[in-house]
Amino acid sequence: MRAGPARQDVEGAPGPGRRGLRRHGLHVGQNHLLAVLWERDGSTPGEVAAALNVTTPTVVKMAERMTAAGLLTRGRDDRDNRLVRLLLTDAGRALQKPVEAERRSIEEKVTADLTETERASLLNALTKVHQAASELLSEP
Repeated sequence: MRAGPARQDVEGAPGPGRRGLRRHGLHVGQNHLLAVLWERDGSTPGEVAAALNVTTPTVVKMAERMTAAGLLTRGRDDRDNRLVRLLLTDAGRALQKPVEAERRSIEEKVTADLTETERASLLNALTKVHQAASELLSEP
């Protein structure tokens, strides 16, 4: 099966999404981890993994790289010393506005040729697909 343009952008071709991430010093996927922490700073790697539907080791590896880049820190939970919490640094928090603006810009560009009705239909369809995928991924 051949990858389409959006898929190529995520997997390695230098598309607009990847260039946007690099412009902010991020690698593919790190923007998603940041988005979880922008909503719930102090989450555990397991909580982030569940929110992103990835494995905890994937989050741990990504967090190590992001810690080295100064975007987050890892600290022990106040009540349960066994738990590690991922905490945004000022640099990690400062990326929220530019990264979200970049995402909106890309969304606007890829949907520029759609009418408002087509955009609404697309959003509705994608919401249903996301819901169904989330339900499948959460099944035991």
